[in-house]
Amino acid sequence: MANQVESSSEILSYVRDVSLREDDILRDLRELTGELPMGQAMQVMAEEGQFLAFLVGLIGARNVLEVGTFTGYSTLCMARAIPPDGRLVTCDITSKWPDIGAEYWAKAGVADRIDVRIGNAAETLSGLLAESGANSFDFAFIDADKASYRTYYEAALDLVRPGGLIAVDNTLFFGRVIDPAAQDPDTVAIRELNAFLRDDHRVELSLLPVADGVTLLHKKAR
Repeated sequence: MANQVESSSEILSYVRDVSLREDDILRDLRELTGELPMGQAMQVMAEEGQFLAFLVGLIGARNVLEVGTFTGYSTLCMARAIPPDGRLVTCDITSKWPDIGAEYWAKAGVADRIDVRIGNAAETLSGLLAESGANSFDFAFIDADKASYRTYYEAALDLVRPGGLIAVDNTLFFGRVIDPAAQDPDTVAIRELNAFLRDDHRVELSLLPVADGVTLLHKKAR
């Protein structure tokens, strides 16, 4: 069995040369974010943002849910992939970081598609269920505090329609998931979620060893 090609800096540079279609607005936002404290670690890779947009467009999503906005790079990627009358609801605990992205969303002409919800994400998701009802979103992207991933996943599973997709970021968590010595709450939460998802027959799944690990979940029709 062939092993995966090692993702060296040279390979990543090649991938970007032959496939990345990042324009000036996205690039400026990514570079600005990279200068922030923990910006490099917290923002999605450019390739991942493009992949998320690809998935959103592929399934014809009109309603997208994002848990964890940060500076809104992935928000912008996905908002561009939905139709002008679509909506993207993105959740964050503070307005500090989404406020940075808002300028770039406006420059890209998609600010009117983006609905930022500030507050505890679990409470926001519960409110969305009451507000919009079950099965009201086509796609969900989870990239927030890791200890709450299981809570966010269950809420997203209620909110996403049968046949819709959920993408969960950081499911390899810097490789810490295979380190027995790593027993911090975030790593433990990711390990437990991965084991749970493997046996969750409400969905079909694939964990992709790209970026920091991205798990794709296809909600089955009941």
